[in-house]
Amino acid sequence: MGNNFEFYGCDAAELAREYGTPLYVISNDAVRARCRELRESFTDRYENTRAVYACKAFLTQEICRIMKSEGMGMDAVSGGEIYAEVKAGMDPGMLVFHGNSKTKAELIQAVETGVGTIVVDNMSELELLNEIALEKGAKPGILFRVAPGVDSHTHSYISTGQLDSKFGFSIEEVENHAAKAAMDMEGVDFRGLHFHIGSQLHENDTHVMAVKIVLELLGRLRDKYGFKAAELNCGGGFGVHYKDDPETPGISMFVDPMMAEIDSFYEKLGDERPMVTIEPGRWIISDAGITIYEVGSVKVNGAGKTYVGVDGGMPDNPRTALYQASYEVVVVEKPDAPKDVRATIAGKCCESGDIIIYDADIPAVERGDHLAVLSTGAYNYSMASNYNRLCRPAVVAVENGEAHLSVRRETYEDMISRDL
Repeated sequence: MGNNFEFYGCDAAELAREYGTPLYVISNDAVRARCRELRESFTDRYENTRAVYACKAFLTQEICRIMKSEGMGMDAVSGGEIYAEVKAGMDPGMLVFHGNSKTKAELIQAVETGVGTIVVDNMSELELLNEIALEKGAKPGILFRVAPGVDSHTHSYISTGQLDSKFGFSIEEVENHAAKAAMDMEGVDFRGLHFHIGSQLHENDTHVMAVKIVLELLGRLRDKYGFKAAELNCGGGFGVHYKDDPETPGISMFVDPMMAEIDSFYEKLGDERPMVTIEPGRWIISDAGITIYEVGSVKVNGAGKTYVGVDGGMPDNPRTALYQASYEVVVVEKPDAPKDVRATIAGKCCESGDIIIYDADIPAVERGDHLAVLSTGAYNYSMASNYNRLCRPAVVAVENGEAHLSVRRETYEDMISRDL
C-alpha cells in the first residue's frame, strides 16, 4: 500500500481511485466498537436500560442492519426515516418517533406501522394522536418531551434544552395539565418523559442537572396524580472529537453520573426505577467516517492567502457554514510530510462561504492529490444537498480491511429524474 494514509486497513488513495471522489467512507468496525461499548458500559451494566441510535446523524440501509444486529433501537424524526428503518428490517417496536411538528400523515404512519414509542411535543399533537389511535384501534406508548431549562453551553443552533426552545413542553405545562390529560386519554399509553439538552457536549454537568430537574417533576407527578413513570429517556448529545476539541469521551462519563442520580432518587422514593433510555447518534458514527476529496486547484490570492480547491464542498459538508465546525485533514499521499503550508480548504460552489476548513496546516499539495477530512461520519451524508447541481457522493463501508459500496454515487440523471 506504500505510505498513503490508511483508514481501518484500507488505502485511502486506492479507495479514491476505485470509487471516485468526493467519497464518504464509513468504518463498520468503528461503529460496532461503539455499540459494544454501549453494551458493556450501559445496557449490560445497568438493568432495565436501552440504547437507541439517533439516526439523523447518518442513515443508510446498511447502518440500519448493523444497528439491528447490535441490538440497538433507532429513533426517527420523520416519516421518511421510519420508512427507511422498517424497510431495512428494523422491528417497529424498537423505534422512537420524535419531532416538534409531526404531520397528521406521519402520526398515522407511526400508529399503523406500530412504532414502539412516540415522543409527544405539544398539546395539539397529543390530542391529534389520541384521535388517530382511537380511530385505528391502537394505543401507542408515548413520552412527553420536556424542556428542562438547562443551558448546555454549545452552539446556539444545536442547543435544545433551554426554556426558549422550539422543542417540547415546559415543566409547568406538564405538571399543571398535560400529564393529567394524557393519563385520561384512552388512545395513548402515557409512559414517561424525555429530554434532550443539546448536541456536541463534552461535560456531563448539564446532563446531570437536567436529570435532577426531570426527576423532581416525576416526583411531583407521582404525588399529584399518582403517575409512576415506566420510562425516562435522557436523550443524547454526547460529544466527539473534532479539531481543537478534547478526545471523544467514553460513554460511561455521561451515563454513570446520570444513573447514580436516577437510582438514588428511586431508592429514596421506594419505587421501582423506570427503564432508562439514551439516544447516542454522533457519538456512534462521527469518528467512524471520513470524506476523501481530490485537489483541483492551489492558488495564492492577492491577500497572500493560500486556497486549496477540492471537488466537493458545502453540498456534501454544510457543517462549517452552519456551525463553524472545525475539522482535521490529512493529505492522503503525504500523511507524514512536514506541514509547512497554511491553506484554506475551499469547496467548488459559487459561494464565498463554501469552505471546508479554514487555515489548515498541511504539506504542499498539487492538482490530483487527495485530502481525507476526518470525523465526518455525522451530519455530512445526512445533510447533503444538490446545491449547484452537484451529485451526492457515494458511501463506501470498510470492514475487516475490505471495502464495499454501501450507497452508489448520485448521477445527473438521478438529479433530474423528478423534474417534469
